[in-house]
Amino acid sequence: MMARSTRPLPRPALSENTEKPSLLIVDDDPLIVDTLSYFLARDFAVRAAANRPEALALVRDGGMSPALALIDLGLPPAPHRPDEGFSLVAELTAISPATQLVILSGQNDESNARHARALGAAEFVVKPADPEYLRRLLLRVMSYRGETGAEPKPERTELIGSSPSTEKLRTQLRQYANSPFPVLIEGESGSGKELAASALHHLSDRRDKPYLALNCAAISPNLVEPTLFGHAKGAFTGAAGARAGYFEEAAEGTLFLDEIGELPLDLQPKLLRVLENGEYQRVGETQTRVSRARVIAATNRDLKNEVRAGRFRGDLYHRLSVFAVYAPPLREMGDDRLTLLDHFRRLYARQADQAPFMLSPEAQALWRAYQFPGNVRELRNIVIRLTTKYGGQTVSAADLEPELDAEGGGAAGLLPSGDKALVELALRQLGETAGFSLDDTLRRWEAAYIEAARQLTGGNISQAAKLLGVNRTTLYNRMDAVAHGRGEAREP
Repeated sequence: MMARSTRPLPRPALSENTEKPSLLIVDDDPLIVDTLSYFLARDFAVRAAANRPEALALVRDGGMSPALALIDLGLPPAPHRPDEGFSLVAELTAISPATQLVILSGQNDESNARHARALGAAEFVVKPADPEYLRRLLLRVMSYRGETGAEPKPERTELIGSSPSTEKLRTQLRQYANSPFPVLIEGESGSGKELAASALHHLSDRRDKPYLALNCAAISPNLVEPTLFGHAKGAFTGAAGARAGYFEEAAEGTLFLDEIGELPLDLQPKLLRVLENGEYQRVGETQTRVSRARVIAATNRDLKNEVRAGRFRGDLYHRLSVFAVYAPPLREMGDDRLTLLDHFRRLYARQADQAPFMLSPEAQALWRAYQFPGNVRELRNIVIRLTTKYGGQTVSAADLEPELDAEGGGAAGLLPSGDKALVELALRQLGETAGFSLDDTLRRWEAAYIEAARQLTGGNISQAAKLLGVNRTTLYNRMDAVAHGRGEAREP
């Protein structure tokens, strides 16, 4: 992957105190919220929400882009389970990538801590927590800003790594950089799609022109159109004056539309019109304007499936994907995960003004085997925590293992390493099949193996059962179940 490169921040939200970093506290316990808000207000501009919808409304509709978020996993309507908290972590990571997430939870389960970190959380703190400890922790998390907080001047924009998947991406970015046509960047959350977009801009002849980025998931759907195209004075409630949109401000530069799959369906024809002939109108105006910006879009959704499901226009998809590139997940990047480890540990050691940590041979083997379900974002957060705990020291496998989400993407995973081909087959089928049903798929596979065994044994049920590793009665029951699923009767 690559180091973080220059990306303009979203238009700043209004804040009670712009000198303090903003902190969003999400907890349904009023006493905890009041206590922490009072104590932390010395260092942070605090806002609070009692549940996931309220938190998302503050970020999307309220224009808040918090520097930090302190989140309880046990949120309504299921306060005794971590589901709502996990969902909020994933959604905030997608709509506000620069926000540093810290979990404050009474659900002291190591698997919950590991999974929250894999989703993008920087730290996990168990309730009850000393407010002073929380204050120091939040300030420390804020101190690692070179790659995660406010946008710094970039150290580099080239890709990091030499795996075949990285080399392929590097080649594609160079090939497509100077084309005026759109580029669609596809890849999982945390795989660095926004960095690939920035590289496309900096590799192009437009590098000295504006580069604007808009996360389509980060703003309320009714604000997407005026944000993109601008608006006239009085066009809607709150439009006190005329304002240019992102297309106008990007001029002849680059406009990056992240999470394009979240673009409202009724707005998609207007984006298609801009892509086809450059024409658009500000909301509330009849005057046609022309954009010469180059559009780059990114998504972690399968847009082909979205088109089949009627949630995304097919003509817009084909227009956006004139050039399509794939930001590979870490599990496909081989030893690039070691190259990235070296890059980030040196970076954060410099920020902490200490020597970088080292991995023991056993820890390095564990690092190589780990699947990193949270991709580069997860790797980066693990390095930050290891830098804090073990700066200048050698990290053992026992030290590293608690940082990894064994259930979500551990070295062993759900299948032995020899079953990689099955995983690849499943990935293709899930990516290409609309309305996928696991039950139907498993029934078809079972029927196919039963039929294959019968053919190999000339219809001898006893031999077929032995070949399949089940007893004769079990095979008859399976055959009955398969035939019943097709509405047929089993042959006697």
